[in-house]
This record gives sequence, structure tokens and C-alpha cells, in this order.
Amino acid sequence: MIMKYETVIGLEVHVELATESKIFCSCSAKFGAEQNEHVCPACCGMPGMLPVVNKRVVDLGMTAGMMLNCDINRVTTFDKKSYYYPDLPASYQTTQWFAPICVNGTVDIRTSAGEKKIRIKQIHMEEDAGKLVHDDWTDTSLVDFNRTSVPLIEIVSQPDLSSAEEVLAYLERLRDLLRFAKVSDCRWEQGSMRCDVNLSVRPEGSDVLGVRTEMKNMNSLSAIERAIEYETARHIDAIERGIGELVQETRRWDDIKGKSYSMRNKETAGDYRYFPDPNIMPVVIDDDWYDRIRASLPDFPEVKKARYMEELGLSEYDADQLIQSRAFCDVFEAAYAECGMAKEAANWLISDCASVLNKNQQTFDMLNINGKALGQLIRLVAEEKVSRGNAKRILAEMFKKDIDPEEFAKANGLILSNDTGAIEAVVKNVIVSDPKSVADYKGGKEKALMALFGKCMKELKGNCNPQVLRELLIKAINEE
Repeated sequence: MIMKYETVIGLEVHVELATESKIFCSCSAKFGAEQNEHVCPACCGMPGMLPVVNKRVVDLGMTAGMMLNCDINRVTTFDKKSYYYPDLPASYQTTQWFAPICVNGTVDIRTSAGEKKIRIKQIHMEEDAGKLVHDDWTDTSLVDFNRTSVPLIEIVSQPDLSSAEEVLAYLERLRDLLRFAKVSDCRWEQGSMRCDVNLSVRPEGSDVLGVRTEMKNMNSLSAIERAIEYETARHIDAIERGIGELVQETRRWDDIKGKSYSMRNKETAGDYRYFPDPNIMPVVIDDDWYDRIRASLPDFPEVKKARYMEELGLSEYDADQLIQSRAFCDVFEAAYAECGMAKEAANWLISDCASVLNKNQQTFDMLNINGKALGQLIRLVAEEKVSRGNAKRILAEMFKKDIDPEEFAKANGLILSNDTGAIEAVVKNVIVSDPKSVADYKGGKEKALMALFGKCMKELKGNCNPQVLRELLIKAINEE
């Protein structure tokens, strides 16, 4: 009889929080600075420096917990986790062990097997470590402390996951919810979302957990999927055929070679010698604070999607595009409130705004324009006061600064002209200057008309009604 096995997986997901400064000092927490540019004696672990808790970190920790259906501990404390590593200058990490900010949450996922509820054991706040940069050419390792003390939350799941498909669905759901609540940008490529995978294998139907291994700091969904599949097969081979020894350990995943390698024996809680940090007082979350965060929560993406389709008449495609980003939803709702045209507002965001963001190499979450002003711009186009082409020029300016679209259009000569006399004068000059295109059009070449139309638009700087221009152009040609 062939033995069947099941994989048991629990995840520890590290998410960098969307704060301006670090968790215990005022250094910048922004990504992309020069090495060791954002450091100070406090985040470098210098003796005598006292930490001060960044209240925004607690706000975002609570927000994450509420989005993941967690209970919020009204008194939460910080603890020292002792271990030595070169990128941890104080030789301990300030984290939460005895009273984490959130406990007992749930996340619903959907896979090809159906819906499943994944339990969250806890969410705790902590500081990140620095970054080691290895130089194989000189056989040296350098340390960049910019990331030291950047605020994190660690989301610890129960071992409720049983396949790579479920893990990816869970991670994508976490990413969507946390981005939507503006807790983090969750960018795998920048390390603002990372994952440790705890995995074991047991006979199908057994309730006894197998030997557990942990793969650290996985930073892409594809690597996580491949690592789970490899490690599952390795465990089964060890159980059935004695290929390798299974021990509780931490392993490193090499995505190029497609293999995992042993790093060190897996530590236990006792190894870390957790004890309360005497320099940080307990954080007490009163009712007013709790209620303020609860009131700030957004609707879940699927709730917004249903409302956009049922109440505003958007297609499923348009709604899906909008709910990819909280910023898109916020701007869309403000624009719709101003212009009353849901489809037009969605089109401007999905097409034109997305195009500008892509050109600037920005994500949808980086959209930062005035939604009310976008609604005004949409109305100007609908009322035929501004051409679609000139509206795009105005939109480009809106990405640079907050402007009034109509005032900007007037100041820059972008309001459509209803002066047919001026249009006719331009049409006459263009026809006289391009007799070949006129002859080609009369000979049946429609493209020649477009060439003449384009020249007229250029002379008029786009400030005329296209339909009026076309009619006057055809009339003038026929009168030749």
C-alpha cells in the first residue's frame, strides 16, 4: 500500500510599515538611501541611548490586526530578543513576546479546492535588522544599517496551510488587505514583505506533526512556491527512503539552484532569552484610540467591488482594476462625487492615470492627485469645454501640483473655441497650403482628410470641437 502524506505549513510574514521614521528614533525609514545614510546612535545600538516608541507604528499595528479579524491587546509591551548577528548592532532585537499587539485572527482564502479559513496566532511589532552586503570578489561582507530599526509587524499563522497554492493565496490576500489599509506597500522586490516558511510532512490523516524545518526570508512568490515543493519532496524522501536526515533546523533557499541548504539548528524560545525591555513602558490603548483606528478602516476590496458594480454600474473588469489600489478607489470616489460619471471616472483612472504612473515608473498606490479636480476635468471634457487631448495635458500637470483644471485651461489657452469664423479661417489657409491632400481626398483617399484635419488641429492648438472642425473642413473642400 502506497503511503500518502500531507504537508503542514505555518508562515511568519514580516511586513515593513508605511511610516516616515523608524520605530524608536527619528531617522528616516524610507527605502533607497545611500548606505548608512539614515542612522543615529539610537538605531545603531550605542550605549546609553533610550528608545521612544513611534505612535504611528502602533496605529498601523492595530490597523493590520483589525483588517485580519484579530483581537487587540489593550496593554501591549516590548521585549528584548537576545541573539548576535553582525547586522544587529545592539546584539538583541526589540520585539514583542509576552503581550503582542494582536492575537487570534483569521484570513479567508480561496483556492481551486474551495474556501478555507487560516488562523492567525498573533501579530507583533518589532524592529528590523540591518542588511549584510557580501562581496565575493574581495571575500568581505559589509553592513548597511539603514534598515536597522525600520518598523515591522510579524504576522504569525497557525499551521493551517497544506500546499503551495494555499500559501500563495494567503500571502496575496494579506498583501491586498494591508496595501488597501495603507499599512505597507508590501513590495517583495524591495524587501518590505518577506516570509519565513515553517514546513513539516506527516502521513495523511495523522494529527502528529512531523519534524519541522524553517526557510528564512523568502522574498518572492515564485521562490516560495518552488521552495515548498522542493522541501516537501525532500521530507518525503527522507521518511520513505532515508535520503538525508530530518532535524529541526533553519534552511536557506537557493533559488538559482532550486535547492535548500542547512544554515543552523532551529532555535527555541529559550535560546533567545526573552525578557521585558525595561527602557520601554507598556503601551496602553484606551477606548478613544481604539475607536479612532476602527473608524479609519476602509471597506474590504470585495465590498467596494460589489458596490461599484451594483450601485454605479461599472463592469467587473473596471471594478477589479480600481480595487487593486486604495489610492485608485479614493480618487475614483472623489472624482465620481464631483462629476457624477462613474464610467468616465473609471476610464480616466484605468487608462490615463495608469499610463502616467507607468511612465514615471510608479505603482498604483503612488497615485497622488486631487480626486475632486479630476472630476472637474472630466466634466470639462463632457461639456465640450476642453478637448480630450488637451485634458491629458492638464492631467499631466495635475500629477505635478494641485491645480484648478478650468483655471489652468483658461490661463493656457486650452478652452475650446466656438468661434466658427476663426475655425473657417484656419481651414481655408490649410486647404490653400496643401492642394495635394485636397485632390487626394476628392479622389477617394479618406486618409488625406485626416492629414488636413491634423494640420487644422495643430494650427488651432486643439482648441475647437472636433466634429465642428470636420464638418467645416469637408464643406470647404467641397466648395473648392
